Amino acid sequence: MSAASGEHQYRVEIEWLGNRGTGTSGYREYGRQLVVRAEGKTHEIEASADRTFHGDAERWNPEDLLVTALSQCHMLSYLHMAVRAGVVVTAYTDTATGTMVQEGVGGRFTEVVLHPVVTVTDESMVNAARAAHAEAYAACFIANSVNFPVTHEPTILVADS
Repeated sequence: MSAASGEHQYRVEIEWLGNRGTGTSGYREYGRQLVVRAEGKTHEIEASADRTFHGDAERWNPEDLLVTALSQCHMLSYLHMAVRAGVVVTAYTDTATGTMVQEGVGGRFTEVVLHPVVTVTDESMVNAARAAHAEAYAACFIANSVNFPVTHEPTILVADS
């Protein structure tokens, strides 16, 4: 299937920066630092493993990026659904949380909960603003691609109230 018929391709590049001189000669002998790049992107992402897995706590880790992707996808889908519903959104924030459990050497996410706080211009829009979250979930490509629940607990505010 080509891009014209609905298929889209995404390409990223990662580069490991953690060789401390002896490569992977031991589990604690190498760093988990890396950079993530994509053609046409202005900034690279400095990343690592989670601190729990001997990573650099100051860098993004894959788990952070997964939760971020879900939050961002929901927001972008939500804003589109708000326009379709005639809801005027003036602010949107989210504090998304993800739960991952370790199972032996691996693990998996068991859930991600989005906590969007949406500000709309008029009280008459509150119900439609709340309903747009379900439509956004159904439209979010990332949420539809994971095998764990992604739920949302929205707060709807009215500007100047």
